[in-house]
Amino acid sequence: MIQMIDLFSGVGGVAHGFRAAGGFETLLVNDVDEDMCDSFSKNFPDYDVVCDSIANLKFEKRFGRKKINLVIGGPPCQAYSTSGKRLMEDPRATLYHQYYRCLVELQPQVFVYENVKGLLSMAGGALFDDVRTLFSSLGYQVRAQVLNAADYGVPQERERVIVVGLRDGLTFNYPEPTHRSARSTISSGEKDLFYSDNYLDYITLEEALSDLPLINAGESSTCYASPPRTSYQKLMRSGNNFLLTDHNAPNHGESLMSVIRNVPPGGLKNDIPIAFRPKSGFPNSYGRLWWDRPSTTITRNFGTPSSARCIHPLRDRALTTREGARLQSFPDSFVFAGSRAKKNLQIGNAVPPLLAHAIAKEIKKTFTS
Repeated sequence: MIQMIDLFSGVGGVAHGFRAAGGFETLLVNDVDEDMCDSFSKNFPDYDVVCDSIANLKFEKRFGRKKINLVIGGPPCQAYSTSGKRLMEDPRATLYHQYYRCLVELQPQVFVYENVKGLLSMAGGALFDDVRTLFSSLGYQVRAQVLNAADYGVPQERERVIVVGLRDGLTFNYPEPTHRSARSTISSGEKDLFYSDNYLDYITLEEALSDLPLINAGESSTCYASPPRTSYQKLMRSGNNFLLTDHNAPNHGESLMSVIRNVPPGGLKNDIPIAFRPKSGFPNSYGRLWWDRPSTTITRNFGTPSSARCIHPLRDRALTTREGARLQSFPDSFVFAGSRAKKNLQIGNAVPPLLAHAIAKEIKKTFTS
């Protein structure tokens, strides 16, 4: 078994993907958010979850001479996000120093450091240069590559940078995509040069969500609308012997409903007729998703139409918590603790389990090849 620890674990998107890959033993899980830890413990009751600031963890004292092969995790991404203010003075932007301290104390052979793509460009690239220099000083060969979750069967176009550090002559190959956009074409009308018949098409919202009831704003349902209609739906419902949970739609006020009703398919704020268009908000707010495409990146505010694109393609409302979880590739059996806002935060901040699973399978090869 590959001995590992999971830092900044969140609700457990990485943990779920690595557990599905098999061959890993997680000795420690850490996050500072109580609701995240509560949800994690409900889904992984046999894991040792420490809910505390990483600054308070003494790794060397805790593990002694025990060999840790792998450290995974990514500090909170808000300080790096291209949709945020990206302030270097934000204390979250320097949490990688705590990750570095963990590497110093445990000396794992491999680490995986996940974050938003903005990590590479923050401060003109100086931040990532510092991360690379710091981790390389411990003898790691440090590599970084941006992966799109949609390329690995997640019904969402979500780009993340995956930084991998290797020691002891180990090698690692980033996972090859399994899916490509069916809309990718070149001027001749042929499929793009990177597309082959070996790839599956991206998973669309229809393929991901069509077995869930098409409820309206303020409504809820605990029953599926149909048996699974696609292989993705079968995967999401595997192991779920209970009623559908967290499928309750936000109850929007009439003023907001008058805006939502006038958002065309795939439309954004500026596509709303002027008579109904809000005077405030960003250009990418009040966005409606497409039924025949993957979702754009899910954020913690996917229940708030005035935030990023999160209006259901066929109903005049924001996504439900369960729909957001489906678009992140969390199975329907996955439990989220706390209020609706807290559950959406846990989902929106997570690493999609299917993306984590693809990475985990390649990490296994690193240790076994």
